[in-house]
Amino acid sequence: MKPERPLPETDNSAVASEPAASDDASDAGARLTEDVSTASDAGKPEAALLDQLKQALAEQDNLRRNAGRDREHAVKFATSTLARDLLATLDNLRRAIESVPADRIADPAVAGLLAGVVATERGLLDTLARHGIRRFDPIGAAFDPHHHDAVFQVATPAHAPGTVVEVLQPGYMHHDRLLRPATVGVAKSEARETEPH
Repeated sequence: MKPERPLPETDNSAVASEPAASDDASDAGARLTEDVSTASDAGKPEAALLDQLKQALAEQDNLRRNAGRDREHAVKFATSTLARDLLATLDNLRRAIESVPADRIADPAVAGLLAGVVATERGLLDTLARHGIRRFDPIGAAFDPHHHDAVFQVATPAHAPGTVVEVLQPGYMHHDRLLRPATVGVAKSEARETEPH
């Protein structure tokens, strides 16, 4: 024989549980409504996060590009300081070449020494040129305050006003940057003599 199972409680328990079930259903409906409204609003924060991600990626790409450009410039212009320091040596070599009197150039001892100094200057200029450094001599060019340093003006009918008529010290460029401006004298218009009255 099977033991008897206890009978379920009377209708009081079922009635008592019905209001709780309806409360749960209304709570679940309210939660579902909130979830739907949150889900519809979730597109905005996701879009904002996507925009922030895109901006962060763009900034990172810009930083990478800028770092690459800075690295290229550092390599390209690494020799600027050394070259600037060597310019005084080049100036002295040029002065030594120009200081030899014309009547002494025929002397074999002086000619050999002069040839050595000229070869040294040429070799140094060629080495600098391989690193993007070139000398410029603006004689006859229009005065450019960005590339020339005018130290005097001279009235001359042979040149138009503002023309470089004398170069005291040549200028140097390093690729597209000015390493040293040329020191020049510039033509000015002749002063008109005032006629006595």
